[in-house]
Amino acid sequence: MSKEKEFFAHIDKGYATKGDYISMGAAMLNGVAINKAFVKIPLKTLNRHGLIAGATGTGKTKTLQVLAENLSEKGIPVLLMDLKGDLSGLAQPSPGHAKIDERHEQIGLPFEAKNFPIEILSLSEQDGVKLRATVSEFGPTLLSRILDLTETQEGIVAVVFKYCDDNKLPLLDLKDFKKVLQYATGAGKAEFTKDYGRISTASTGTILRKIIELEQQGADLFFGEKSFEVDDLTRLDDNGRGYINILRLTDIQDRPKLFSTFMLSLLAEIYDSFPEQGDSDKPELVLFIDEAHLIFKEASKALLDQIESIVKLIRSKGIGLYFVTQNPTDVPNEVLAQLGLKVQHALRAFTARDRKAIKLTAENYPESEYYNTKEVLTSLGIGEALISALDEKGRPTPLAATLLRAPMSRMDVLTEKELKMVIKKSQLIPKYNDVIDRESAYEILNEKIEKAEATAAKEKTKTSKRSTTRTSTRQNPVIKVLTSATFIRGVLGVLKKVMR
Repeated sequence: MSKEKEFFAHIDKGYATKGDYISMGAAMLNGVAINKAFVKIPLKTLNRHGLIAGATGTGKTKTLQVLAENLSEKGIPVLLMDLKGDLSGLAQPSPGHAKIDERHEQIGLPFEAKNFPIEILSLSEQDGVKLRATVSEFGPTLLSRILDLTETQEGIVAVVFKYCDDNKLPLLDLKDFKKVLQYATGAGKAEFTKDYGRISTASTGTILRKIIELEQQGADLFFGEKSFEVDDLTRLDDNGRGYINILRLTDIQDRPKLFSTFMLSLLAEIYDSFPEQGDSDKPELVLFIDEAHLIFKEASKALLDQIESIVKLIRSKGIGLYFVTQNPTDVPNEVLAQLGLKVQHALRAFTARDRKAIKLTAENYPESEYYNTKEVLTSLGIGEALISALDEKGRPTPLAATLLRAPMSRMDVLTEKELKMVIKKSQLIPKYNDVIDRESAYEILNEKIEKAEATAAKEKTKTSKRSTTRTSTRQNPVIKVLTSATFIRGVLGVLKKVMR
């Protein structure tokens, strides 16, 4: 048997699947694609999470696009974090190109141009369906971890939430939370001390400063009503294709705190809301987190623990998480260990640090008699990647340097006119884009303080009047002496003597 036939049999056996799958492309030997040596990812294992990594310009975004398209085609909804603004083209079919035809001929897979159902979402003032959550929904633990609070400060946050629960004070946005903190060490200090113990002014001051820092990154737009319902991410179109929800994040690239706040809130909400899936044939929802290093950048130990915990647990709800980043070392080892699918585009070795990263990356892949992984990592072309996945029984598939299929949709952004048309047709915008500012903790406490101040002012006025009355009715000692009978008789006696 020739080396090529032996390799084909190796890939064909290693990627065999009984259930439905996504074909990523054809495996390559010595840099050449072997026709119909398909690298297939079983739908059944797509909730085992994954990684798409590689240097800038190697094709990560196009790989993400290919996966999103094929998931949608299989009736699996998708959420994409679009930090660079180059994924909206999914709404339009590919115009086609001779190079695309040539690539697919090498792979042995026919090419068909298609568009896909998309929904544009927004965390900021950009157009799209507004994503919001209330402070109450966040809860004291997650809010404390986002703010990177100490154990003592976390206790204060828990007390604030308890006070609001006990007194029916809705915590909707950050101004509500700040107002309760100020009230706890100001006008309501006696009330808090009596029922919940003394709260340190220094600690509340620190918490307030951290909330202001979060607000400066735009979190005031995220906290509030109406809260986004995660079930709306799982919609199908009339043809049974999953919606591709594109979250536009182009204007918050420099605000990692807001990005990580949203991500943790969303994952926690999905975990709480979705039922246990067990061993299902395909995931309920797949999330792609582009520029994933922004989540882990400057994250505290508590925050990393929270992320790791969610990554471990959320797959039982039928949710797949896929991190997209330049280097696998951007993702903490504890998270990396949970990822079943790895799509590794080329890495560049310009420095000693780069060479060290390549060596570490190579060690994360299964050994192969057909590849020198370290060398392949630096020689892959655009639209080529090393792939390692899990088969239907959860076993690692053979390592495959893969010529990836091309996206079926446009590999470019929508025009302004096309984008407006997509947003105009949205069924979710009427549901979420009206701002609701109902009475909550901020307004209720302000009213309470105003009433207390008005009552205090009235009491002060009454006390002042009583004091004035008492003073006016109390006789001056000098006048009392001058008007006494003894004094008057003495004066009359003196006058008589003078007149004599």
